[in-house]
Amino acid sequence: MHLIGKNLTAERSGRILFTGLQFILDHGKMLMIHGPNGVGKSTLLRIIAGLYKPSTGSVFIEENGTRYSTALHSYYLSDKNAMKPTLSVRDNLLFWGRWTGTPMPNPLYALEAVKLHHCIHLPFGILSTGQKRRASLARLLLTKRLLWILDEPTLGLDNKSVILFKSLMKHHLNDGGMIVAATHYPFWINADSTIRLPEDGA
Repeated sequence: MHLIGKNLTAERSGRILFTGLQFILDHGKMLMIHGPNGVGKSTLLRIIAGLYKPSTGSVFIEENGTRYSTALHSYYLSDKNAMKPTLSVRDNLLFWGRWTGTPMPNPLYALEAVKLHHCIHLPFGILSTGQKRRASLARLLLTKRLLWILDEPTLGLDNKSVILFKSLMKHHLNDGGMIVAATHYPFWINADSTIRLPEDGA
């Protein structure tokens, strides 16, 4: 199973962010997207997730010659937590599990994995910045999608939490999953492939 991007071009406000971009990512592998703010990292992630349509090109998952939509096999985690502050952590996760069609979502399992099970019944809004990010990361474990698409995933995490998330990423890859992640900081896990987006367009 492969994630394939072919001849991708994206524009914003009449400016080309990148053009002719191509990549192939095998299962069990990670693709890192580097670049400063404003060069199109988030746009590329949303194209890969099927949320944006590129100006040219296509992205798909291929297995045994058959193409599949990335939207059906991926989970996109933006740099925003996208959780309702008045709902409990549990109810937020149940909402996202049902939204993605996850059968029998298990918030406790996901929260235990990010060391946040003791907050399961607390309103999301009272959590610390790091706890909010960990609760958001728990959505990845809840939905169990093949492809994780991550936008600044360690934003707001302390060093201990970064190490924890690194181990979860490695476990996902060892299980045959794929990861595409973007950051403008030097990253903390070795990627199998790297795309660097320059400020003047690719």
